[in-house]
Amino acid sequence: MASVNPYLTFDGKCEEAFNFYKSVFGGEFPFLGRYKEMPPTNGQTCPPGEDEKIMHVSLPISKETILMGSDSSESFGHKTVVGNNFSISINADSKEEADKLFNGLSAGGQVTMPMNQAFWGAYFGMFTDKFGVQWMVNFDTQPKG
Repeated sequence: MASVNPYLTFDGKCEEAFNFYKSVFGGEFPFLGRYKEMPPTNGQTCPPGEDEKIMHVSLPISKETILMGSDSSESFGHKTVVGNNFSISINADSKEEADKLFNGLSAGGQVTMPMNQAFWGAYFGMFTDKFGVQWMVNFDTQPKG
């Protein structure tokens, strides 16, 4: 069964926000990655001034829920404005489940990143559904240690 988690997007304040959330919820960040750690995508590298922005961070806030987030990057086609600053992230239990959820939920919507193998060891895709809700679908192809 898939798990569902909130994914928040910030305009350069992700690290500050997540340190605040960590002070409230407690715990540790199992992962915090910056744009400078991302390999070139379609020949595009991290633009100057964006290298320290957060590409992805996760903070478990209960046994069932992980709060996730990142900073937006206009260079990679996403500007944060109120209304597009959150997504629903689904972590599937299999590649087949990921495809089923992605194909079903994206029907009639706008695919922004088709399902594909991602550099962090996951099968991943993003879309906005026909109702304007942003989604991310992820299946970890490499077990986390």
